[in-house]
Amino acid sequence: MKVALTIAGSDSGGGAGIQADLKTFAAHGVHGVSAITAVTAQNTRGVSAVQEIAAELVRLQIAAVLDDFPVAAAKTGMLSSAGIIRAVARSLEGHPRLPLVVDPVMVAKSGDRLLRPDAGEALRKRLLPRAALLTPNLPEASDLTGLTVEDEGGMRAAGARLLDMGAGAVLVKGGHLPGDRIVDLLFVGNEVHAFRSARIRTRATHGTGCTLSAAVAAGLAAGHSLFEAVRGARSYLRRAMQRAAPLGAGHGPLGHLPRGLGRTSVPVA
Repeated sequence: MKVALTIAGSDSGGGAGIQADLKTFAAHGVHGVSAITAVTAQNTRGVSAVQEIAAELVRLQIAAVLDDFPVAAAKTGMLSSAGIIRAVARSLEGHPRLPLVVDPVMVAKSGDRLLRPDAGEALRKRLLPRAALLTPNLPEASDLTGLTVEDEGGMRAAGARLLDMGAGAVLVKGGHLPGDRIVDLLFVGNEVHAFRSARIRTRATHGTGCTLSAAVAAGLAAGHSLFEAVRGARSYLRRAMQRAAPLGAGHGPLGHLPRGLGRTSVPVA
């Protein structure tokens, strides 16, 4: 069995972060290991509290799993502070061939900020150059590059800038674009691949970024090429949005696992 590592925060509502990543790994037949960077008190309506994990404990979690498991790919999500970002970067220095998907989680779907303002520079300098794939949405691409990213032209400029900043490849996600169709742009070397699809009208959008990046990591762990992993991750995300149950009063969680899984009656001894 392939193994993938998620380095991210815990979502008490189960829709994003570590919880979404591990369910996504399971749906892809990949064993998930984790390093928790923060514990949040949140639901579909917002984040009410955040408690960061000490940077040294984050480092020790990563070291523990890398020392014992054949981790084939890793991803990062909510990293919260510059100290945690530096700890993650140091932890991965001895594993230069481990593919890393960096989801630059800055703001929750509810609008609550999840990355301290002083951590942005650490992310740019310490983690972005380590990324096999960086997966920013439009606001994150704007924040990272200083460009205005509001349309496909802005996405192309931001993707090129992020490659110049050191990312191995970049997937600029167009979910914030207006209209009934969206486009995600994958920048790999001198090539730009456009993935276009109809917008899914749903309020089950909590954890979409976490889920997409985790699905890419699962695909890389399974040995797929980056292009195949991204294409497969987008298809998986769309299915997860379509099969989501109507949970919570705000941005609801996705249907990460196939319908019917877990419904089999288990006899009680």
